[in-house]
Amino acid sequence: MANVLYDALFGKHAGKDTPFLWLPDGRKITHAAFLKQAAQFAHVLTDAGLSVGDRVAVQIEKSAEALAIYAACVQAGFVFLPLNTAYTADEVSYFVENSGAKVFICDPAKQTALQSVADAARAQLETLDVNGNGSFADAAQSKDTQFQTVPRDSDDLAAFLYTSGTTGRSKGAMLSHKNLLSNSEVLAELWRFSSDDVLLHALPIFHTHGLFVASNITLLAGGSMIFLPKFDLDVVIEKLPQATSIMGVPTFYTRLLSDARFDKALTAHMRLFVSGSAPLLAETHVEFEKRTGHRILERYGMTETNMNTSNPYDGERRAGTVGFPLPGVEVKVTDPNTGDTLPNGDIGILEVRGDNVFQGYWQMPEKTAEELREDGFFITGDMALVDEDGYVQIVGRNKDLIISGGFNIYPKEIEEILDAQDGVLESAVIGVAHPDFGETPVGVLVPKAGEKPDLEQIAAGLHDTLARFKHPRKLITMDALPRNTMGKVQKNVLREDLKDLFG
Repeated sequence: MANVLYDALFGKHAGKDTPFLWLPDGRKITHAAFLKQAAQFAHVLTDAGLSVGDRVAVQIEKSAEALAIYAACVQAGFVFLPLNTAYTADEVSYFVENSGAKVFICDPAKQTALQSVADAARAQLETLDVNGNGSFADAAQSKDTQFQTVPRDSDDLAAFLYTSGTTGRSKGAMLSHKNLLSNSEVLAELWRFSSDDVLLHALPIFHTHGLFVASNITLLAGGSMIFLPKFDLDVVIEKLPQATSIMGVPTFYTRLLSDARFDKALTAHMRLFVSGSAPLLAETHVEFEKRTGHRILERYGMTETNMNTSNPYDGERRAGTVGFPLPGVEVKVTDPNTGDTLPNGDIGILEVRGDNVFQGYWQMPEKTAEELREDGFFITGDMALVDEDGYVQIVGRNKDLIISGGFNIYPKEIEEILDAQDGVLESAVIGVAHPDFGETPVGVLVPKAGEKPDLEQIAAGLHDTLARFKHPRKLITMDALPRNTMGKVQKNVLREDLKDLFG
């Protein structure tokens, strides 16, 4: 039996001496060299006594070696669990213990703080830093550069990704070989990736966007990546002339647009700009196209599903939408109370079904049953509509829905109006507890640089565009909205900070 994911992503590159990773210090790592290191890592993990299906947790900085651990886990039949590098020891302890990880690899600088975490979980602790040094790398140096690939079927698990956990304990989404491979195959074809592509990679690799979309697509196509540790404006502008594509979050593009060096000449050779993980402002779309002649391609995905929809490669990339369902992916919008399918144009809960949809939540059968229907549709928790042309529009999370005085209020509708006001860069609308209405909308505005929005004028202007019950009870300005590492606005943080606004 074959190893479904390894054979497709890695196996065909074993003898290729073409570049795979271009590193910040100018070094290049070929496909062949990368896989030799991955094989050595697979030996280290196997020698640690792991069995097929065991979990390997990593909390290490982005590096070629970090990516090679992923390849090693796939080749040896282990389940890869990447953890956000910003997590504290207390947070990490839950993930390592809950997953039952047998090996935990961390940065040497955190070894002292995390040793007790590993001990409590009965996991073997190893270290690896951004420069490829540490106990794990030391153990690999003497290992064979060839490893007998372990057979794995389509439904066997390849990875865990834990959800962000903004509403209770994080859930471990179990992703199979088929989940990851099917999504990569569809996207590589849809977005026209080939061995000629050079992807500028500035995303983290503990998240589906940077790991299972960007890296897997590049591997599948046989291309290469300019592998940057993070988004650094000067470095990205320097490296762009060597790239053909980039995948990013909205803040990548707003920061590029803030620099005069970013212009049509700098991007003339580029083929594709992809954005996801958070909504892109319509204003950014317009300014980007005006500045560069390129139109950003927005798509939509989740930890549990990888990618679900995408604006077209050819055809209209419509601002404010996440495009059409991917080939092989079904979407429907349903009534949150009855589960009945709603007609196009109506707002409801988005549900998706396809080979990309995960296998369930680790050791949480009740939660799995709540969110994954028996017919295979996953209840995303995102409020959405499908317009008359078939484009999917995400209007917010179900938990962000505001019910004020018995009326349903969708924050996205208000945010779009606030974003268009003079002096406003972006906004977030949240529900805050209110003694009369249960909860009421509050608008948080971020001013454009050097400008001061007239809050009274903005509030007065809403009378002509919104029903009275939708008007924010209060408008507040902040220097910036709280965001997670992938650029998503953390409305739960805003709700907590402003919970006592009305007494």
